[in-house]
Amino acid sequence: MISAQGYADAVRPVLDRLLDSEADGITRAADLIADSLRDGGVLQAFGAGHSEAFAAELVARAGGLVPTNRLSVRDLVMHGDAPRDVLSDPKLERDPSIAHQIYALAAPQPRDVFVVASQSGINGSVVELAALVTERGHPLIAVTSVEHTARVATRHPSGHRLADLADVVLDNGAPYGDALLPLEGGGAVCAVSSVTTALLAQLLTAEVVRRFHQAGEVPPIYLSANVPGGDEHNLALESRYAGRLRRTA
Repeated sequence: MISAQGYADAVRPVLDRLLDSEADGITRAADLIADSLRDGGVLQAFGAGHSEAFAAELVARAGGLVPTNRLSVRDLVMHGDAPRDVLSDPKLERDPSIAHQIYALAAPQPRDVFVVASQSGINGSVVELAALVTERGHPLIAVTSVEHTARVATRHPSGHRLADLADVVLDNGAPYGDALLPLEGGGAVCAVSSVTTALLAQLLTAEVVRRFHQAGEVPPIYLSANVPGGDEHNLALESRYAGRLRRTA
């Protein structure tokens, strides 16, 4: 049945399966992130299309980690010299060449760790960025739909998918095509990957913070900017990473 209740009923078992199946991957991913951040690194998060919501969930939000950057296709214009109309191409994320520009504009340090999210894991910019990251020696965590990526051909000339290149692969649990509720006559509605990747982002954050606590260290965590003292607290922490964090409206 297609309804709000029908979607809620369909989402719950997906979340339950994710919590069980991805526990080991979350542990290994959190180890990579915590090791990087405790060494002075920054978490660089990238997602194209709707997978950008995953990067937004990790970066610059209340209760989240301070040493984080959200990388985006829009960086080509906002931080680079590409003309604005380049963003009018809805298939821009399929272009492998833009990954090199996105990486260069991020100016990562060797100790930085990358998290790259893509439902399909097949588009050129995503796979090329993953390849570039691993070539440069950064740890790479991929967030993708294992079911979806296995059923489609990659669009990258190497023949690789995002999952082929990562140190850790986290399955977002979304089905092929992302949507959960089947329609009579074919197709489906109500995507789930944004829900599951938001959960993965917060699970990772919790586990990274736990590792700081286990080491007897205070984790660099944002307060809400909308509580008294929030701005002062956040600016003091961001100052430790001067020139390395990008924050925009």
